[in-house]
Amino acid sequence: MTAYANTNTFYISIWFWLILGVVSYSGWSKHVLTVQTGGSVTIPCHYDKKYTQQKKYWFSEIDKSKTYTNKTEENLSVIDHPDQSLFTVTMRNLQDKHTGHYYCVVETGEQPPINVIYEKQLKIQSAPDVSVVSSSVSGHEGGDISVQCLYSSGYQNEVKRWCRYKDQSCYTVGRTDTSQNSSVQISDDDDGGRSFTVLMSGLRLTDSGWYFCSAGEALNPVHLNVIGVSVSTDVGIEKDRLVLTNSHYCDLFFSNI
Repeated sequence: MTAYANTNTFYISIWFWLILGVVSYSGWSKHVLTVQTGGSVTIPCHYDKKYTQQKKYWFSEIDKSKTYTNKTEENLSVIDHPDQSLFTVTMRNLQDKHTGHYYCVVETGEQPPINVIYEKQLKIQSAPDVSVVSSSVSGHEGGDISVQCLYSSGYQNEVKRWCRYKDQSCYTVGRTDTSQNSSVQISDDDDGGRSFTVLMSGLRLTDSGWYFCSAGEALNPVHLNVIGVSVSTDVGIEKDRLVLTNSHYCDLFFSNI
């Protein structure tokens, strides 16, 4: 009965948005973001560059509340990053009551009023179906990073993926090498360890951004920051090495006179 009621609530909420003139993005509609009770999560909400100046907000289907960007509360922060064409939502001290549907909303400013929404479903659990050892990782350009994704026993036979939020490109267990992207290798510990590891090698600056680990429909986000190599620093080091080398030769020359 409860499942039926929740399903009805979901469809009612979708129709509610359509009546108000909303364009719904259903890319992750079948996915559930799982978070540990008492924990926190940061959710990226990407939008088209043409909406950089438009208002954006985080909408909770639970209490029908709107939280516009660049507002920080005790357990909720909604921050716009126009240079990255996204805004992030950070929710802290999550409890069972926070389980439900949420939406990233962009007020397009078009006439008649049409908003663009991105649906997010959160599920708060004492033992999340999918979680990550670290939700933020950094690596240097040309180097590599490793991300460990954990999943519950019920997801052992589900497909494991490493996906990029922005373009929904996903990788599954195995190794993928392309000329345009870093190589990605996913190793699933299917012997009862209930984890899989993602290794990204040959990192590029364009690899920076938001990703997620998923098993079946459950997912958890990870932010990757790729740090560029400073060419000027390398050149300076090489100059210092040449100066020291030349000085050494000069000392040898004058000592033999």
